[in-house]
Amino acid sequence: MKVLHVIPSISPIMGGPPQVALNLVWALRNLGVEAEIATTNFNGSEPMDVPLNQRVKYPIAPNEKASVPVWFLPFRPPALKEFIFSPALAGWLWQHIQDYDVLDNHYLFSFAPTCAAAIARFKHVPYTVRTMGQLTPWALKQSRLKKQIYTALIERHNLNQAAAIHCTTPAEAEDIRHFGLQTPTITLPLGVTPPTLLDNAATRLRQQYNIATDVPIILFLSRIHYKKRPDLLLKSLAQLNQQGHRFHLIMAGSGEPDYLTELQTMVVALGIAQQVTFPGMVTGVAKDLLLQGSDLFVLPSYSENFGIAVAEAMISGLPVVITPGVQIAPEIAAAQAGLVVEGEWMLLAGAIAQLLTSPQLRQTMGENGRRLAKSRYSWTAIAKNLIPAYAAISLQSSSPSIKTTFE
Repeated sequence: MKVLHVIPSISPIMGGPPQVALNLVWALRNLGVEAEIATTNFNGSEPMDVPLNQRVKYPIAPNEKASVPVWFLPFRPPALKEFIFSPALAGWLWQHIQDYDVLDNHYLFSFAPTCAAAIARFKHVPYTVRTMGQLTPWALKQSRLKKQIYTALIERHNLNQAAAIHCTTPAEAEDIRHFGLQTPTITLPLGVTPPTLLDNAATRLRQQYNIATDVPIILFLSRIHYKKRPDLLLKSLAQLNQQGHRFHLIMAGSGEPDYLTELQTMVVALGIAQQVTFPGMVTGVAKDLLLQGSDLFVLPSYSENFGIAVAEAMISGLPVVITPGVQIAPEIAAAQAGLVVEGEWMLLAGAIAQLLTSPQLRQTMGENGRRLAKSRYSWTAIAKNLIPAYAAISLQSSSPSIKTTFE
């Protein structure tokens, strides 16, 4: 069976979705599925330095030997991050889409998956869609008019004609039904890769950032975007600082320069400049060091359909503080792997303070989180569950009587 994953870009600046595509294709290939990726070379202001118009082996993570086959097609600048127009990708799909049994489209409201779905229908190739949390009430309110027009003209038809819609949580499946869609759904979580264990990570991290051994390290590791509410975290920490709590926040990730400047200015105004570090985007060993050397992880996001960064924190043994907008929050609460609080600065500050003052609670929740992530968020297990769905969808293209309902 041949499966093509279509995604607008796999650049790290796109956050978690590229990791999903790369790791899932890698897991599928390990199980005998001929899975590949078609994408563009979009990378923000400068294109990715990759070979174009050919099948290349691309590493699933920096400094990793494991790789997956990717077709990079050039985008046409200037490109909006949300859309990323690529006539070259459209031409490639028109020529090659029938080489595959199933398409797995990532994202909504973007050229690549929109174009792939239209061509797939014309060429009679079944396709699935990953909505990536873009049908949550919060997400639909962002650029609302544009999304309403795009939905009316294109996206609703794409979703209605899909063989199935991928969901990562039951809450995401509910969002799809609330959007008025009756398309079958496949509900499977995303996966997370266990990190390479580092010796003396806590000591090494403190030495690198000049942090005292008795100061707890709080980690924010994500794309720095207002959706993730880093401003709320900073306001909460300013309150804790006034109350005499000791901490050091490492706010790691990339973001728009203007927004980063705004946050750095806020840190100074709040009087916590000495307790906050902005290292930028971190990958590979540097990322593993942050995850293994910190004491707790915080992500007070408005909306996350899954939250790869949260799962990475848990499998690294970090207790997490999150908001209900992270849709795996019920699983985390049930496993006692962290604290789930509403997105208000007083509640967030209280939850962080609870963990700052109790090393034992941090350890217990961290161990609970590691067990949850290992048992629930395995890429291999997810791929094994996905293969029968692909097979049924592929058969459905020639046998309409076969039903593809996965919940």
